[in-house]
Amino acid sequence: MRDPRQHELAELLINHSTRIQPGEHVLIELFDAPPEMAIELVEATRRAGGHPHVELRSQPVMRALQWDASEDHLQVWADCDLYRMKKMAAYIGLRGAGNVSEECDVPDQSRKAMAEIYRTPVHLEQRVKKTKWCVLRWPTPSMAQLANMSTEAFEKFYFDVCCLDYGLMTESGRVLAERMTATDEVHIKGPGDTDLKFSIKDIRAVECCGEHNIPDGECFTAPVRDSVNGVMHYNTPTVYYGQTFENVRFEFAKGKIVDATCDGDVTELNSILDSDEGARYIGEFAIGFNPHILEPMKDILFDEKIAGSLHFTPGAAYEETDNGNRSQVHWDLVLIQRPEYGGGEIYFDGELVRRDGLFVTEELAALNPKELLAATASV
Repeated sequence: MRDPRQHELAELLINHSTRIQPGEHVLIELFDAPPEMAIELVEATRRAGGHPHVELRSQPVMRALQWDASEDHLQVWADCDLYRMKKMAAYIGLRGAGNVSEECDVPDQSRKAMAEIYRTPVHLEQRVKKTKWCVLRWPTPSMAQLANMSTEAFEKFYFDVCCLDYGLMTESGRVLAERMTATDEVHIKGPGDTDLKFSIKDIRAVECCGEHNIPDGECFTAPVRDSVNGVMHYNTPTVYYGQTFENVRFEFAKGKIVDATCDGDVTELNSILDSDEGARYIGEFAIGFNPHILEPMKDILFDEKIAGSLHFTPGAAYEETDNGNRSQVHWDLVLIQRPEYGGGEIYFDGELVRRDGLFVTEELAALNPKELLAATASV
């Protein structure tokens, strides 16, 4: 017997996130997710008049394929998948995580080659820029463990947070996007020694409410590339290619990360930031407001949406909010500003707009958890 929540999620992905139209081809790519969900997506695509294409993949197999892969191997793999992606109007990527650290021991040269030869042309250049796309996780016991929940409780949390009425969230998110687009200087204060100023002048902001990520609930822009000065001291653990970093602290001067420390492997942290010239500059600044997501679980698709959070991202800028920064890195690191995480403030052009994780201006109050929960109850 099928789970009706899977049916509800499939309808959301096809009709809201990717807005499939008759005749459109859709690539549905599942990593360690159940075939039943693939079937739901196939059927939902056909109800919308689209043509589904399915690829079933596995995280351990992807690890094995990357390990010591030659450039010739990666190039042919990329050429084949790029040809297919060019035929698609939309892409849905659903990823289970049996082990969040599965790729932590893949050699650096293999990871970098995979990023340059495969991911950049297939996903960054084609899928992200030229298709309607949405990526999401699939609930697993491993994810439940990271969230400190039982498997059953995490599954309920997952479907609650994924099946919000994202259409109603969009209305409130657009107000924040308009305010950010009109802002010049941003000033962030937070726990530890976080005290950071930068400009977002003339760079548009975009509300994210279920179009490209599920779960969703953020508004993003980018700083003027050379305008960032001060200290950002993140207070949530973060994972990059399977390796966990905690207590990450960046010091900025004229936009560049000039000092980077963390609890753990500081050498590896700086190695990531030295991947290319753009990795030490910021490509994204975003504010999270999903009312169901309150605690970090080392999964960025959830953590970057935490209510009362922000993320400040070394690496590549998005095309929609382009500040000119280019990098193979795009690493979302999260600061939570709710009182139990040390509090904090966000100012737009000298006006306080959020304190201790809650918006304090009348036009943005609808994005606070209590108001959003009332407005976006499960469809």
